[in-house]
This record gives sequence, structure tokens and C-alpha cells, in this order.
Amino acid sequence: MTNIMATTNIAAQYEIAERRRRVYTGLMLILLVVLLIGGVRIAEDANSGSLLSGLPKVFDYPYDILSQAYARGWDFWSIPFSVQHPENGIQHTYFYYLIETINMAVVSTLFGFGFGSLISILASRNLVKNYAIVWITRRFTDIARAFPEIVIALFLIFIFGKNPIAAVAAIALHTSGALSKMFSEVNENADMKAWEGLEASGASWIQKVWFGIIPQVWPNWISYGLLRFEINVRASAILGFVGAGGLGQQFKTFVDWKFGADIASIILMLILTIMTIDILSTWARRRFIGKVAH
Repeated sequence: MTNIMATTNIAAQYEIAERRRRVYTGLMLILLVVLLIGGVRIAEDANSGSLLSGLPKVFDYPYDILSQAYARGWDFWSIPFSVQHPENGIQHTYFYYLIETINMAVVSTLFGFGFGSLISILASRNLVKNYAIVWITRRFTDIARAFPEIVIALFLIFIFGKNPIAAVAAIALHTSGALSKMFSEVNENADMKAWEGLEASGASWIQKVWFGIIPQVWPNWISYGLLRFEINVRASAILGFVGAGGLGQQFKTFVDWKFGADIASIILMLILTIMTIDILSTWARRRFIGKVAH
């Protein structure tokens, strides 16, 4: 009898909690709709235009870009290093800026990976018993992740000027903060039996980290690093808008109704590059982690 009453009480409490959740969800949806409508009204007043009147024109610009690209014919598809009129090929023109963008992503990822690895070890509570060191390194990861790459780049441009160095430094700083955070969580989930065995045999702290922790966390580090590389390729393109070089800077230059073919070429290059990197990094992660596990 007691069990039946307890079960009934639990069911009643669950029903009350479920009704309360539905009420809260409904109120949040109403608030969201009100904020959305209010935001649209404020935007219309600020821009002196109507959202509804602009909707029919939303595809005008994409159509103009595609039509201009189509009008260029085979010239649009001129491949890099073409021996027949390479100076006229759009793809050939921006291929070198694509290489610059990828180089920016590679260098910033390598620096961010190396620095983030070191910080993550010092930020792991199971590896460092000094609370002050852990607290300081964790606050560094918070600060490095708090600002978007473009904000950091805008600040660094005043120091290094408008060049790829500012973009690389900004992305590397943000990458080190993001990776150190993820790496430290991986470190704290590592099996400490190897650590304890090395400690019992008199190994130093560096030896315990190198032989007891790194072999366990290395596959996950590589996986996160490759994933971050994909993100950094997109970040490198975006930072070109602030004058940091690469495809992004070219895209900013040609954002105009008159350069539809150039814009289409840059967008196509970015899409194909990111897709290729995604496929290759996925294959590399599976192959590397599979070998390590084996």
C-alpha cells in the first residue's frame, strides 16, 4: 500500500512539473515573438524601410552574381597555372589568395595547438595541485576565448599593420584559449593509474605527464586540433574584411554589383576548400585514432 501511494505521489509531482514546464515554454515563446516583432520595428525605423517590402528583392543580388558568373563562360573556370591566357582566369586570379588564407589557418593552428597543449596541462586539476597555477591558467583560457578573432585582429592591426601577421596572431590566441579548455577537460578524464604507477617508481612530474597522460589524451588532442583547423580556415577568410589579407580581403574589395563573377569565384573557392578540409580531416581523425587504438 505504501509503495502504491509513493508511486502515485511521484506521478502527481511529475505531472505538476510537466505542466509548469509547458507554461514556461509557452511564456518564453511569447516573449521571443514579442522581442522579434519589436526588433523588426526598430530596424525598420532605423533603416527607413520595410522588411516586408524588401522580401521580394532578397534574391536580386544572388541572381546578379550568378548571372555575371555565367556570362564569363569558360573563363570563369580557368584553373590555376593555365597555359592559355592565365591572366584572364578568375579562379587563377584568386588561387594565390586562397593559398594565403590556408597558410594563415595552418600557422595559427600550429601555434594555438602548441601553446594550448602546454596551458591545458597546467590547467588540469588532477595534474597540478597548486590551486593558484590552475586558477591563473584557467582564467587565461577564459580571456582568450572571450573575444572573437575579429576583435583581437582589429586591436593587433594597430600594432602590426594591415597584414596577415595580425590575423595569424589573433586566430592563434583564440585557438590556444579554446583548445586549452578542451584539452584540460580531456586531461582530467584520463585514467590516473599510469600516473600513480610512475609516481610510485619515483618518476618526476614531467615524466608522469609525458608517459602517463600524453599517450592517453593525444588522439583526442589531434581530433580537436583538426576540427579547430577547419574553423580557422573560415576565421582566416573572415579576418580579411579588416584588411588582414587572404580571400576575405578580396571579397571585401569586390562586394559590389559590378563584380558578381569575382564574388562567385571567391565563394566557390571557400566552399570547396572547407568541404575538402572537412573530408580530409575526418579521414585523418579516424585513421589516426584507429591506429592509436589498435
